[in-house]
Amino acid sequence: MTGPRFLLALALACLALPLSLAAGEPGKQPIKFARFKVNDTITYGVVEGDNVREISGTIFEDWQKTDKVHALSDVKLMVPTRPQHVFAMAGNYKSHLSDAEIPPKFRIPQPFLKSLSSLTAHESRIVIPKDATEEVHYEAEMVIVIGKRARRVPKEKALDYVLGVTCGNDVSERYWQNDEENKDVQWWRAKGSDTFGPCGPFIATGLDYDDLLLTLRLNGEVKQQERTSQMIHDVAAQVNFISKYVTLLPGDLIFTGTSGKTSKLQAGDVVEVELEGVGVLRNRVTREK
Repeated sequence: MTGPRFLLALALACLALPLSLAAGEPGKQPIKFARFKVNDTITYGVVEGDNVREISGTIFEDWQKTDKVHALSDVKLMVPTRPQHVFAMAGNYKSHLSDAEIPPKFRIPQPFLKSLSSLTAHESRIVIPKDATEEVHYEAEMVIVIGKRARRVPKEKALDYVLGVTCGNDVSERYWQNDEENKDVQWWRAKGSDTFGPCGPFIATGLDYDDLLLTLRLNGEVKQQERTSQMIHDVAAQVNFISKYVTLLPGDLIFTGTSGKTSKLQAGDVVEVELEGVGVLRNRVTREK
């Protein structure tokens, strides 16, 4: 077959090719993924305006759009992935550090582990433990989503292992974390208590992850706002450093640190984290009784 009929067939074949992680490469069209529950099924889809279209396959390999479309208002958004590791960065914005200069220990990345049970979804509740103090703080953060197995990844290739980013809130109990006489040896409960890691609502690919506007609003008032270009260690540096010691797996999350100063959350508060190109993560705060 030659001529116009051949060209038409070739064009149709190209349209049928599956999409994959390559869609998140720089210069590619940005895509938003959602992990959601409809009826009793949890699946992934591509966000299309106010709708989400189910996909076949997995977002971490080859996938294709299907003809199943749902209104976002009709589905329950879930935590964007099911990670095996959740890391978070300490002291990754100069504006969050009290020193005028970057202290020596923060001149290398300082990741720590958050518990898997700290993760909670968009529009879910942040639950303050009953024995927590009044100093439970918000921390707006961009969250890296790992796209494929990463072990000892060179910095210059690290972005090839990033699927995309989402919004996060590294909720922190400051007394357990910082009180000089009574602080815990580790941040296991200060940062890892159940619901202390909201993230979502979507994963966005194909953005300039190192230059996005990150904003936190508490009851509608802007409390934090800074660009991710102000991170001390950029996305590639974080993936490179962590993968030297821990093998990162598809779906793993890295909370990349918070900017500026933070303050406390109280029962009844509504906290929103907005990341340019991704969306708004919204959670209401309650206290355990």
